[in-house]
Amino acid sequence: MGKILVTGGAGFIGSNFVHFLIGNTDSEVVVLDKLTYAGNPASLAGLPEERVSLVVGDVCDAETVDALVAGADAVVHYAAESHNDNSLAGPRPFVDTNILGTYTLIEAARRHGVRYHHISTDEVYGDLELDDPQRFTESTPYNPSSPYSSTKAGSDLLVRAWVRSFGLEATISNCSNNYGPYQHVEKFIPRQITNVIDGIRPRLYGTGLNVRDWIHANDHSSAVWTILNRGRIGETYLVGADGEKDNKSVVEAILALMGEDPQAYDHVADRPGHDLRYAIDSTKLRTELGWTPAYRDFDSGLAATIGWYRDNEDWWRPAKAATEAKYARSGQ
Repeated sequence: MGKILVTGGAGFIGSNFVHFLIGNTDSEVVVLDKLTYAGNPASLAGLPEERVSLVVGDVCDAETVDALVAGADAVVHYAAESHNDNSLAGPRPFVDTNILGTYTLIEAARRHGVRYHHISTDEVYGDLELDDPQRFTESTPYNPSSPYSSTKAGSDLLVRAWVRSFGLEATISNCSNNYGPYQHVEKFIPRQITNVIDGIRPRLYGTGLNVRDWIHANDHSSAVWTILNRGRIGETYLVGADGEKDNKSVVEAILALMGEDPQAYDHVADRPGHDLRYAIDSTKLRTELGWTPAYRDFDSGLAATIGWYRDNEDWWRPAKAATEAKYARSGQ
């Protein structure tokens, strides 16, 4: 694929995908990013300018989107409002970006006959009981529980309808929780890592027994590239690396890997509607398309992530104080 348009390519998962493309393909990449607080052009620093260009713009801007899609061989749509706490405090941006932005992109892709891949989340399926032996599959009914997950569910359904009604050449992937470089310090793992670096005790919602299925962002990127090249049009693929961990265990692992007492953290009030457990069954992706994750051991991926935040303080430091001030105002 000669030219790939990556929306949200200055954000966490999107920028990791851009780095993956530059390191593993010959593709040219155009990044469309609104550069909200979660988008950081520094995440693209050092990439070759002849292969990566950044367009600052909104996925809801039909004119900008149309011009960029017309010149692309494929679109990979990462751009999203994605923080659950923020969606509870102010849902409207989630409706705008996640639903209207997706509509704008798929209409442009339909007009120009461009291959489209839609990045989604396992949160559209709701949650599982902690002792439930089942995991999410591509046939699990949608049951979102927050403004974030409900707007992502809506965007998935738009893509499915455009495939069926208009012949859009599209695939969808629903991925489990990502961790790795370039993730904003408001998110769970980088917040704990940077707190420990700053000598601040990590904070854990509720009992900390909520379970997430973790995957390194590099593995997510390789899965998306596999689907983009070999996935069947109209299909959905779940992306996971068998990384189920409860939040308590993750915090304790971070502390231990950073040479601290694993019990040196505090519990804070749980957030409303906090899903209990996510768990991905990625059998379809692995058997049909032959994908496997590189980071099969969560602790090794977590250690590499801790090392990245230790070595790149200049990247995350500018956002840290404001993030902690926001959490302090809400008692978190």
